Amino acid sequence: MGLYIEARIRADLDDLWARTQEPSRHQRWDLRFTEIDFLPRTTDEPQHFRYATRVLPGLTIAGTGISAGEKERPDGTRTSALRFSSPHPLSLLAEGSGYWRYIPDGDGVRFLTGYDYRPRWGAFGALADRLVLRPLMGWATAWSFDRLRLWLEYGITPERARRNWLLELLTRTLILAATGAGLWTQSVLPAFGPLAVPMAFCWPLFLTVAFFATLFATLFASPLPCTPAARRCLREAPTRARAPRLLRTLETPR
Repeated sequence: MGLYIEARIRADLDDLWARTQEPSRHQRWDLRFTEIDFLPRTTDEPQHFRYATRVLPGLTIAGTGISAGEKERPDGTRTSALRFSSPHPLSLLAEGSGYWRYIPDGDGVRFLTGYDYRPRWGAFGALADRLVLRPLMGWATAWSFDRLRLWLEYGITPERARRNWLLELLTRTLILAATGAGLWTQSVLPAFGPLAVPMAFCWPLFLTVAFFATLFATLFASPLPCTPAARRCLREAPTRARAPRLLRTLETPR
């Protein structure tokens, strides 16, 4: 699989399963989807579903998928697999497949995913996917996993977690902008008094150092515990990850 994301969540396995398998709960924490709906089915066939993602105001890209799950496995783990496709001409993502694994681990669960997809639009699509979409999808998946973790571990709802993230992002941006504004306005330093000349030399240097120090802190400082962050998730498989056999039983929806 092309993308791998893993989070360790201190939660009951049944609770984690419910919040990832029920569409009304899944769409609340997963940044990649705006809407997920199960389609009618008979009891002896895999579950078909419809998904939609609002890319821009007035522009929603939809697709269909098929999924199946194994809730009871001999080793105590659980697995779900899916295949999906989007006929929308503006969807760079044409079709793909993936899986979720739920591995009990002490007082928590290792919740991980592996998935890959085929981009459309030929060579241009392949380049756009490599430079933009694939890194964005990896980040969005990891960020969403951490938002799910906050929901299960601390009761921070997905909606509140998003507000926390936006507020922290705004705060960091304002701090950086204020520091940059100070550097830009350095020329207004009063040019009189015995310290005018030495301060006129030192002040720009001080502001430049302060700006880059603030920039470093803004970009790399640890997020608040109540704010979801993609960096908290594992982005590479510790061992070679293999798709479950269950995935082979599913056909790509058309």
